[in-house]
Amino acid sequence: MTLPIAGGARVRAAVWGEIVADRRTVVGVLVLNSLAAAAGLVGPWLLGRIVDAVRSGSDVLATVDRLALVILVFTVAQTLLSRAALSLGHRFGERTAGRIRERFLARTLDLPASAVERVSTGDLIARGSTDSATVASVLRQALPEVLVALVYAVFLIAAVLVLDPLLGACGLLSLVGIGGALNWYLRRARTAYLAEAATGARLADVVASTAEGARTIEALGLQRRREQAAEAAIADARRARSHTLRLRSVLFPTFDVSHRLPLVAVLLVGGALHIGGAASLGTVVAATVYLRQLGSPLDTLMVWVEQLQGAVASFARVEGLAEIPRAARGDTRTPADDRIEVRAVHYAYDGERDVLTDVDFSVNPGERLAVVGASGAGKSTLGRLLAGVDRPRSGSVTVGGVPIVDLPPDALREQVVLVTQDHHVFRESVRDNLLIVKPDAHDDDLRAALDAVGATWLTDLPDDLDTVIGTDTHLDGAQAQQLSLARVVLADPHTLVLDEATALLDPTTARTTERSLAAVLRGRTVIAIAHRLQTAHDADRVAVMDAGRLIEIGTHDELVAAGGAYGALWRSWHG
Repeated sequence: MTLPIAGGARVRAAVWGEIVADRRTVVGVLVLNSLAAAAGLVGPWLLGRIVDAVRSGSDVLATVDRLALVILVFTVAQTLLSRAALSLGHRFGERTAGRIRERFLARTLDLPASAVERVSTGDLIARGSTDSATVASVLRQALPEVLVALVYAVFLIAAVLVLDPLLGACGLLSLVGIGGALNWYLRRARTAYLAEAATGARLADVVASTAEGARTIEALGLQRRREQAAEAAIADARRARSHTLRLRSVLFPTFDVSHRLPLVAVLLVGGALHIGGAASLGTVVAATVYLRQLGSPLDTLMVWVEQLQGAVASFARVEGLAEIPRAARGDTRTPADDRIEVRAVHYAYDGERDVLTDVDFSVNPGERLAVVGASGAGKSTLGRLLAGVDRPRSGSVTVGGVPIVDLPPDALREQVVLVTQDHHVFRESVRDNLLIVKPDAHDDDLRAALDAVGATWLTDLPDDLDTVIGTDTHLDGAQAQQLSLARVVLADPHTLVLDEATALLDPTTARTTERSLAAVLRGRTVIAIAHRLQTAHDADRVAVMDAGRLIEIGTHDELVAAGGAYGALWRSWHG
């Protein structure tokens, strides 16, 4: 599954939303920038008056001293106002970057589990790290500087037009080259920068998957194949970066030439006007200084234009998560009871052939059901449907008459929790790893949960519950899975779907853990997708899957006596 890219309309809406969210700060930045720009216009105009005063020869020293003092005052005022505007702009950028990161995290956590499992891990990591960091950096630095430059440029152009419309028109006409270069660049930049970001994400995915499967790659002698994949990803990334570099190599030289033309035009036309008596020397000098100063904001805009394009592409990738369809969990009905019913269920991944076909059974409240079958029989897929992770293509999976997949998240967690053989231990204390599930739990509750899953190793840790995993101690696979199961005990769900959750435990520890879970969850529904038949032996009933179909269901003794598929598995397991 490929993560979507937000369109221009959504990105613009997101930007506008950030501006509205902190509109007082934005207004403050614009006001301060406008005042600073206005203060900056006074100096060149007064310089023109000084030139005219010198040419007139009347009371020159007094006039020059007075106007120079005014210029100094307005220059200091411009500096202070500009610094205040930048400071306010940086605060806006920091707050906005924080909101964007929080929104990205919330959207990531809100993704359907089925979507998370199918998307490119490297792409998701790149969006949460590189892309988010790019957007945050631009918001902190570029946005305030660009706002300052834009306001200042507008004020300078307006000042030249007011000073002398003909000189102002000459200056504006010479800026056509910059407009043309920008138009050419912007029409190509979005596609180019999105391609660059995508190739970077693919490279990150290749690196991440290679590191994750390093032992398998070494064992199967796949090093050369992974090297080729990495080299191909690097080549794609290099081509994409070279393309954006070529775009910049056209834009920047064109800009360097174009933004100096207004100054040349004003000097030539202004000189002609002055010789003809249509403009004073002071007016020509003031207009020249204004257009000379225009180079500074234009330089700032050009410096940031490339990074802004990259940031817009990154923002489109970050906002793209909003376009992933969420599970339609909106059924507000309360289940009539805790009975789970699976009726005529068919399911297929991404529209391919069915991996579950006409599955039909029910699970009574408090019952322990074991689901067994060969690898690829559809056990885990059935577990995902029972936990409300996926929606059946046809048929229904309900609890108390309500489709499980349509339950709101809070209601769903009260009904069913899926525990797979995958687990995660955070680089935090044992206490913090458990409090994730139940923040208000007491230490006695935490110890009881660990005792319930047979985690006797707690007493061997140097700092008991305060021991930091990954720093003070390291947990092996069995201990890490017991910690994960202890979280389930703390969550205390009504129905628990165990998808081979004890697969990494040795037989003795696994049996102890399963007995502990059975004791803790007595009176609650437990559906165990089992690869050890001992788990099926201890269950109330056993469901046997084969090629996506439910072929047998009954108690252990009934199925063994029937001599069918389960009976053959049991006899084979016992040798």
